[in-house]
Amino acid sequence: MSLLDNSAFLLAFLIACSAKTTILLALAWVTVGAARHRSSALRHFAWAVGILGSLTLPLLSLLLPAWHSAALGNAVGVWGPAHAIASGPSSLTLPSMIVDAGAVSPLFGKLAGLALLVWAAGFLFFAMRLIVGLARLVWISARAKPLFDDGWKRTALELSKSFKIERPVRLLECGHPAAMPLTWGILRPLVIFPSASADWPEDRRRIVLSHELAHIARGDWFLQACAELARAFYWFHPLVWTAAERLRQESELACDDCVLNSGIQPSEYANQLLDLARSLQHSGRAWSLALAIARRSNLERRFAVMLNPSVNRHGLSLKSRLLTALSAFCLLLPLAVLRLPAQDVARKFSGTIRDVSGAAVPNATIIMTNNKANVVEMTASDAAGNFGFKTLPAGEYEMKALKRGFVEYKAPQVVLEPGREASQNVTLKIAAVMEEVDVLAEGTAKPLPSSGTSGKPARLRVGGDVEAAKRLNLVTPVYPQAAKAAGIQGTVILHAIIGMDGTPLSLRVMNGDIDPELTRSAVEAVSKWRYRPTLLNGEPIEVDTTIMVNFKLLS
Repeated sequence: MSLLDNSAFLLAFLIACSAKTTILLALAWVTVGAARHRSSALRHFAWAVGILGSLTLPLLSLLLPAWHSAALGNAVGVWGPAHAIASGPSSLTLPSMIVDAGAVSPLFGKLAGLALLVWAAGFLFFAMRLIVGLARLVWISARAKPLFDDGWKRTALELSKSFKIERPVRLLECGHPAAMPLTWGILRPLVIFPSASADWPEDRRRIVLSHELAHIARGDWFLQACAELARAFYWFHPLVWTAAERLRQESELACDDCVLNSGIQPSEYANQLLDLARSLQHSGRAWSLALAIARRSNLERRFAVMLNPSVNRHGLSLKSRLLTALSAFCLLLPLAVLRLPAQDVARKFSGTIRDVSGAAVPNATIIMTNNKANVVEMTASDAAGNFGFKTLPAGEYEMKALKRGFVEYKAPQVVLEPGREASQNVTLKIAAVMEEVDVLAEGTAKPLPSSGTSGKPARLRVGGDVEAAKRLNLVTPVYPQAAKAAGIQGTVILHAIIGMDGTPLSLRVMNGDIDPELTRSAVEAVSKWRYRPTLLNGEPIEVDTTIMVNFKLLS
């Protein structure tokens, strides 16, 4: 299965995920705007829920059953002028015939494949940058040595209890004297200090440790890693970039609130941060996953917030977390199962058309009818008998296969599911031969009761890979004198099999209510007919035939 074969489906899936992510993050933005007077912890949690939702959307869309919106489908029908159907008091409602030129065009497939390659290139670039940053953190941590100072340990243990951190936190000291303190890790989090931290006073130690341990207690590094992963997957989406940056900013503000809530004065905290920003080097792009205490990019805003006494610095209660998460789940679930019109396509529906001998039937017409959507789509088999629809809308179809000289094939229920391939192989049977002979005589017709027959059977033209049987001689039936004298007329319907030698076999009368004299005359005459046999791909075969002998009296 090549990329070009599935490019339209994959591109529609990516676009749908991007559209749903836009809804999620837009609502997160609205929530954050409404909570601008609430705590930073609440705003951070709103952004975190939006980002986690954007990452789980693709997985849930693949795992959960689909929900097809009739409203969206009707909206597409209203705004799609190419699919409009004229209506009026005297007009007939006919299925629309859609020829999806873009779906079968090689140029369309190449453009969709090119778009996916561009997305993949961007994803690999940002994913590699993320992996390099993580590898750099691992390398720095491996070269750092444990911090054994008793004062650091006592302060860390005391603060860990106050933040209710049960996981072991490792304190490391790197060899660089001016490195920015940072935190990373999930199950075994690390806090890395510069070598110059051994000479820090007690108040700076407590401030820095309070900030970094607040990150660990809140799980900020995991959430920031998810934000960077979302930014790699949706690298083309500006709202995802904004959400990731705002998540980092709100996490720093929330940790600042934790430090201030522990009893540190805002002015003292601001002075310590300013000193750290002046004397230490920031982490840079290679450490993009690290959470540093004094990133210069947002220090001004942090100072303004921490020095404002009216700012709400309360943490996020369990009730608020559950309510926000439940609200997000109630939105995420329907978004995940919703299939947009562009997604509601099957990847491919294909098959092979063959005759009863197993040979391929070229140029057969395959018709797929979706009665619910009032849409008909068509294609034809190639020289090898193969056919295929690349982008059929998902749904329940009636399939027909037509070829001159063959009996119409009909499959009343073919179900195509979104994003899945399906196939149907068809064997066409040879169509029956139709013959009709009129036997005329002078006389007056006697009125007869209705025989229950309804009209003449439809005649089928035989062609293509089938050479039809041809009658070589005709023995005309004789109108029986007794029937003519009694004014009896009617149609004798005979069924026979034209053998491989052209002889009518197994003659059988199909309508038993006809006059016996007429029947006998018809059977005697037809049994003497001879045919050139029917040829299928050059080989003689037996074929059904229906012969109608009409006995009519001319008044």
